[in-house]
Amino acid sequence: MEKVLRAKSCNCFKSVVALALCVGGIHLNLVFILFTLFFLPLSKSLLVFALILLFTVLPLNKNGLLAQKLSRFISKHVCSYFPITLHLEDHEAFHPNQSYVFGYEPHSVFPFGIFALLDNIGFMPISKMRFLVSSASFYIPFLGQVWRWLGFTSVAKKNLISLLASGHSCIIVPGGNRETLFMEHGSENVYLKERRGFVRIAMEMGHPLVPVFCFGQTNTYKWWKVPGKLVQNLTRFIKINPILFWGIFGSPIPFKNPLYVVVGRPIHVNKNPKPTTEQVAKVHSEFVEALQNLFEKHKARAGCTTLELKIV
Repeated sequence: MEKVLRAKSCNCFKSVVALALCVGGIHLNLVFILFTLFFLPLSKSLLVFALILLFTVLPLNKNGLLAQKLSRFISKHVCSYFPITLHLEDHEAFHPNQSYVFGYEPHSVFPFGIFALLDNIGFMPISKMRFLVSSASFYIPFLGQVWRWLGFTSVAKKNLISLLASGHSCIIVPGGNRETLFMEHGSENVYLKERRGFVRIAMEMGHPLVPVFCFGQTNTYKWWKVPGKLVQNLTRFIKINPILFWGIFGSPIPFKNPLYVVVGRPIHVNKNPKPTTEQVAKVHSEFVEALQNLFEKHKARAGCTTLELKIV
């Protein structure tokens, strides 16, 4: 049974604050660094850099009351800002006691659509959802702390296996940060052909795969890719987006572009502790086909009739 849910509109100021907390960390650090370099003496500059470094390693209680309130505040107001609509192709296909591996695409500058899948919103018929991101993100002062409060966690293989074993469903972007290397204006390029690790883990543990596609997300920012293979190789190593991006008035606040997130039906797999390369390739092909079908079936409803999807 299909089910469509849309985030309710709410206070615009609160939405801007929520977005600034969620994605403004990189810009905040840049402002601090530039101000320190140009306007402060050396002694005070060293103090500022020491404080920034402290925020990088400062342990915070992600399960505390403040963290929970902040997480709910950000999730609710990010969803209402665009707003985000969630379309479940088969609401009844999901079972509360089952853990799933959600393959979310595209990555874009930032995958805002994932907020519609999180526990704090209550759209999904399952709980204990975690979003997995590059571990490098947690070393960014301020931003890393906020993301920990939101429940984001590392996409490392051991962490994914541990979460699934403990009953959590996991949201991952198979293309990851590297997918930004393939971004093009006017089309959606998904880096998926070589990304099979998430399929293998789902097969080894016997958890269903779920294709998810978000329409409109690539237009939430204006962006420019840094040219040159050397820069691209460097960004692959440090695992940070290799693009310059900006939103409203050049700020990190994205443009208000409606997002339409479609969740496909689960692809059930038999538990196989040691799947062969051929077996993984077969299930991977099923996932890619399901994602393509999801895109073609819903792009008109999402207002993206002329948009093309390229699997690279």
